[in-house]
Amino acid sequence: MKSPFAAPDYRDPQFSSAVITWQKQHGRHSLPWQTDDAYRVWLSEIMLQQTQVAAVIPYYQRFLQRCPTVHDLAAAPSEDVMALWAGLGYYTRARNLHACAKQVVERYQGRFPSDPALLQELPGIGRSTAAAVAAFSYGTVAAILDGNVKRVFARVFGIDEYPGKKAVEDDLWLRAQALLPAQDIAAYTQGLMDLGATICIRNQPHCGDCPLQQRCVAYASGRTAELPIRKPKKAPREKHAIMFLVQAGEEILLEQRVDSGIWGGMLSLPELYGMREGLLSPSEQGIHPDPYLLEQESAVQTWLAQFGEIESVQSLPVWTHVFTHFKLFAHVVHCRLMRKPHLLAESSLNWVKLNQASNLALPAPIKTLLNTF
Repeated sequence: MKSPFAAPDYRDPQFSSAVITWQKQHGRHSLPWQTDDAYRVWLSEIMLQQTQVAAVIPYYQRFLQRCPTVHDLAAAPSEDVMALWAGLGYYTRARNLHACAKQVVERYQGRFPSDPALLQELPGIGRSTAAAVAAFSYGTVAAILDGNVKRVFARVFGIDEYPGKKAVEDDLWLRAQALLPAQDIAAYTQGLMDLGATICIRNQPHCGDCPLQQRCVAYASGRTAELPIRKPKKAPREKHAIMFLVQAGEEILLEQRVDSGIWGGMLSLPELYGMREGLLSPSEQGIHPDPYLLEQESAVQTWLAQFGEIESVQSLPVWTHVFTHFKLFAHVVHCRLMRKPHLLAESSLNWVKLNQASNLALPAPIKTLLNTF
């Protein structure tokens, strides 16, 4: 007798057969990273995390021009890696990318392992990414479960709970594992990705072109707009930061940020205190002059005192930037100096030419701000 505690049997060979046949006939075959070169596959998989294909392609090509092999990437200075990544977002990926390249060179002589379990031991590589790299590069039979695949599964199988919930995600992994084909793993893996990216899209999916339409619960019940269940929304946290745009002639002062945290390892405008939460409500932002700067006036003056003679100081309009988990209100102080100091108290501060700043590893919002000067 079958145990009531046994895992459900989700095996269905016709599922993978339908995906593989569709992919070979209608899937994507000209993406620049469609190769069995593990370095290129891995690079693309990291870049494609939470980022659209169209946005990734120019960054991918730029990386390969500068770092054509994992050895080149491992040997590159961290500031070069961050500059290549600047604008792609989620900068922890870039730091992990660099660390991973170094470990592949040190531990595996520059050859990515074919075992997904070993790949998962490397920085920035999770279970789904490890499976994709192994499948495309070595033909290893392993299951992927990225955001697009979760959406496909949620609709096809009529999953009525949020896919990010632990129990639901565990069940989806069981399905992903059970549905794996015995062969053609690369075509199957690419097929799932292609379905999620081009057919079973978030809004108005193209169900008429889907090879899984006849077995899709969401399609049969008219619930494609409802599934997958959305993540319960939370009000975004708010953080505030005082930033200094210090200018001496045609040069500005930039700060090398610490490796951890937001924009870690990148150059940015110097900050007072760093990003802090809950100090002003959004309704107060329209008051002029900036009430936050008035509240912190003493601290601002103390920070500026290190530069000696100051020609002018003014507050710029508050600008906002939305991150994944919070909304940043940046209060920028523009300070013009009479002359550039020879010595600075903090070694993390550096003078750079304003007209060269756009070529540096700066966060996109900072580049946008500097382009107005």
